[in-house]
Amino acid sequence: MIFILAGIIHVKYGKCPNGSKERIRIGIGSLEECRLNEMDVRLAKLARKGDRVAFAELVELYKDKIFHLANRMLHNRHEAEEIVQETFLRVYTNLERYDENQKFSTWIYRIGTNLCIDRLRKRKANYSLDAEMNDGEGTDWYAMLPSNEDTPDDQVVLSETQTEIRKSIETLPEKYKAVVILRYLQDLSLQEISDVLAMPVTTIKTRLHRGREYLRKKLETIL
Repeated sequence: MIFILAGIIHVKYGKCPNGSKERIRIGIGSLEECRLNEMDVRLAKLARKGDRVAFAELVELYKDKIFHLANRMLHNRHEAEEIVQETFLRVYTNLERYDENQKFSTWIYRIGTNLCIDRLRKRKANYSLDAEMNDGEGTDWYAMLPSNEDTPDDQVVLSETQTEIRKSIETLPEKYKAVVILRYLQDLSLQEISDVLAMPVTTIKTRLHRGREYLRKKLETIL
């Protein structure tokens, strides 16, 4: 599987037609995102009332997403599969606590991410990284790499580069790894990551900066 760190685009925000307080990006696919969120909320309400079919639909919608998240964070398929099971067990037993004004995807990502972080903490001691911060948020970490012309030889180089990026992400310290994966591989916004990890956006930005700096320095010795 090839991982590409996509650039961050500037977007405007609005509300879903159902009046949800959760902000969404306006643009291509935003209405579809609203519809999906409304469907998630409807299924969650039904599942809360004991509708097993509705819960099964939620599982079908999110099992692959949670697996990919867990596999990227833990780099272990067996543990990732266990995280998926644990996540949906937590979802099922805590449906009464789900806030319908919050996107269901944010809620389930929070559960899955926290379970992954717990696994990582059990594996080894926390890492620390004293990288200096640069001014500005930065909009495209992937653009820090040399640009490539669209030729067959360069496509091979690009594929190799993506492989090295993936390997480097797997070595990130725990507190930076979660932020980088949620931002660049799961395509969550800074606000969504803030909601998932229950941290201020300023903290998310700081960790994203330091994670990017860690990767940049690591890749400088490889590429």
